[in-house]
Amino acid sequence: MNENTARTQVVVIGGGYAGVMAANRMSGRDGVAVTLINPRPAFVERIRLHQLVGGNHAAVVDFRDVLADGVRLVVDTVDRIDAPGRGLTLASGDTMSYDYLLYAVGSGSADPSVPGAAEFAYPVAGLEEAERLRPVVEQAAAEAPVTVVGAGPTGIETAAELAEQGRRVTLVCGDVLGPYLHPRGRRSVAGRLAELGVTVVEGRDAKVNAVTRETVELADGRSLPSAVTIWTAGFSVPDLAARSGLTTDALGRLITDETLTSVDDDRILAAGDSAAPSGLPLRMSCQAAGPLGAHAADTLFDRLDGVPPANIGIGFAGQCLSLGRRLGLFQVAGKDDTPKGYFLGGSPGAKLKEFICKETVKQLADEARRPGAYNRHKKSDSEGKRRRELLALRGALPETAPAVRS
Repeated sequence: MNENTARTQVVVIGGGYAGVMAANRMSGRDGVAVTLINPRPAFVERIRLHQLVGGNHAAVVDFRDVLADGVRLVVDTVDRIDAPGRGLTLASGDTMSYDYLLYAVGSGSADPSVPGAAEFAYPVAGLEEAERLRPVVEQAAAEAPVTVVGAGPTGIETAAELAEQGRRVTLVCGDVLGPYLHPRGRRSVAGRLAELGVTVVEGRDAKVNAVTRETVELADGRSLPSAVTIWTAGFSVPDLAARSGLTTDALGRLITDETLTSVDDDRILAAGDSAAPSGLPLRMSCQAAGPLGAHAADTLFDRLDGVPPANIGIGFAGQCLSLGRRLGLFQVAGKDDTPKGYFLGGSPGAKLKEFICKETVKQLADEARRPGAYNRHKKSDSEGKRRRELLALRGALPETAPAVRS
């Protein structure tokens, strides 16, 4: 574009790992104006929310530290997307138009269907939820029983964080501890939780049937005393895309092709937890969100240049868990996100987890200062599990979407 051409207006909905990465990257493009809409004025480190509950980290970063100066920040919430009219209606009543839209609204706590869970259990997937839970934990007696429901990363890390502080913690798995982990990594995590005094309840009958103000009722008839019940089972995504008439999967994630372009509208892209490329979403994680955000920005650039956008090619490394402040575990995985039989544990595992937490924010800050510097989204898994899944789904790899000139 030359300087006499009107600037392309790009709006990013959501200021998480994917949205900020994409906004920063797009801010370096001449002729592009980027607006980021986010419901709060600070960036949330979701991978530290269990630390907020434990009282040893605020889990927020000033947007000025991670967002490029050229990105306009609007603190508001989008109520509806008008795709045909390329417009947005905001909760404040304002409206906004766009040339291209990036949908990166992230994920949050699942609405529990278990009787009593919504009334008596505390979710922890969002900043406000963790902030609401923190004083409840502080005010509970030191010997009061705490029950954490859900044995994914959030449940394990929250249980370990509180147990390390001397809390009496029970972790209800519902089936198996750390479903993602390799059996060897799972045994290591179980050993650490035992050292911390966490009671792990797992197996087919270890499912929660009901939650009361003072108990957690299990399917096998057991009643666990619980002064504080923390709910970490499952995630959901906002229903904005579905409410706006866009095609989503059963969970509400926006369905895109492999270039991260909406199947409904080539002016809408998606990245992060709320995206479902080819209906085969990647594991919800900041490990996927950053690369997806960068790839979405690159897709936009290709469209502006009139060339076919590339398909995603994201490789994973594994999953990192903090097990209190002193110990941790890094479960090694292949690029296709299949866990391997080896891991890094103990103090080195904790140091690696802390490094990753800091590095994730640093990557955003680096991209803000030098848009285009990030390149970790180009570590392809094209010969791995995703390729096989796509072949099985479609009989052949999907074609890239056609380029569209702005």
